Amino acid sequence: MENSNYLQFDGICKNFPGVKALDNITFGARKGSVHGLIGENGAGKSTLLKILSGAYQPSSGSIIINNKDVKFANASAAIAAGVAVIYQELQLVPELSIAENIFLGHLPANRCGWVDKKELLKQAMVELERIGEKFSPNTRLSKLSIAQRQMVEIAKALSQGAEIIAFDEPTSSLSERETKQLFKIIADLKAQGKIIFYVSHRMEEIFTVCDAVTVFRDGQHVNTEYDINKVDNDSLVKMMVGRELKDIYNYRSRQTGTELISVKELTGPGLTAPASFAVNKGEIVGFFGLVGAGRTELMRLIFGAEKTTGGSITLNNKKYSSARPSHAIKKRVAYVPEDRKQDGIIPIATVEENINVTSRPNHSTGRFWLNNNWERKNALDQIKSLRVKTPSAKQLMKNLSGGNQQKAILGRWLSEKVDLLLFDEPTRGIDVGAKSEIYEITYKLAEEGTGIIVVSSDLPEVLGISDRIIVMREGKISGELSRDEASPAAVLKLALPVEEDA
Repeated sequence: MENSNYLQFDGICKNFPGVKALDNITFGARKGSVHGLIGENGAGKSTLLKILSGAYQPSSGSIIINNKDVKFANASAAIAAGVAVIYQELQLVPELSIAENIFLGHLPANRCGWVDKKELLKQAMVELERIGEKFSPNTRLSKLSIAQRQMVEIAKALSQGAEIIAFDEPTSSLSERETKQLFKIIADLKAQGKIIFYVSHRMEEIFTVCDAVTVFRDGQHVNTEYDINKVDNDSLVKMMVGRELKDIYNYRSRQTGTELISVKELTGPGLTAPASFAVNKGEIVGFFGLVGAGRTELMRLIFGAEKTTGGSITLNNKKYSSARPSHAIKKRVAYVPEDRKQDGIIPIATVEENINVTSRPNHSTGRFWLNNNWERKNALDQIKSLRVKTPSAKQLMKNLSGGNQQKAILGRWLSEKVDLLLFDEPTRGIDVGAKSEIYEITYKLAEEGTGIIVVSSDLPEVLGISDRIIVMREGKISGELSRDEASPAAVLKLALPVEEDA
């Protein structure tokens, strides 16, 4: 152990039925340092954070903080010891106010033991100002966007006075402005001498914000470098995946077919102007825009998750009704949502059940009795073809990494023929190796004639995989670019707000 390490993981192992999630993890972290944790989905980063937070108990090994061996029986014990973990999947209560969420578990009380609401609002304002946000602390959390909720989660962690703070994919739902504000908060915490763990699949963020970096692969510690300047992007990726990964997009052109879907003058919640566009069979159309541009809202209107108020849609030369998702599914339209936890997975169901849930009615006897042979075979086929990493098809979905959950959701839709795939933020919170696999699946579907719409906030991703790019701004389509026309500057010019003349 290096003398300068305030925190040390010493031989940490964690076993689950059928899988060894962590194997002899040993490294340290220094005070006043931002320490990056990187690796593919399922490499063990989140499992280690859950052990640090008290959510999991290690099978063996120990955590040493300030030269003392510590054991956290639960999350409350970790918080009391000065440890806070901000997970990618937010740990907040939507029906409570912002102030109540920030101080949940340590609400200020008056002499009678009742919650001191005046003091609660006062302290909440201090924490919100600390992170540069101007929300009213009385606002119900459910009224906020995912990005805004992320900032509340950060305020909650800071209110606990933690000395060790871990961020798990903190910018996955943040705008550029919010990301810059987060980096400023992290710099302030670093200056205060705190240990910051930073988990991200965005390599540019690792080099921007981190001082040190630890690489995981298949549950093992590959390397720790305490000077981030001694490594580069290529060397880290090679350590993560065990091989060189030159071009994760690996774009390949293909012949596209006739028009698959035509959207004309569509209106509805989230749109400020009627939307019109078309997608051909076998075409990959990227939708880009800043947070709040209306991309997700448009996809939800097409899928029937939100009701349209005007316009029309034609699919396969026939009038298409998007009254509800069940209609879309019958017309072979699939939707992979942005928020996996909220809208995509059934966390307490098995991987098999998650994959089969949509197609099950087509294979049940009399629509009541499950076809167990089909259920088992289809799940195993999808797990194999999509390379879903799971000890078995009976594993609970919540225990899979984000990338493997995403592939299982894809397996759900690929259990039947799909004509149109609406793919919202397909690689959010997914490592570079899994991204490459997702892109390969996307190209294969397109080559089979499936029309694909990819919604992404990752500009290099949109540029890398799309045949054509449609840009949205402030609730409306602001322009369209062919692959040859598209450049970072051209796309951003269409995406950024237009400054009005004085």
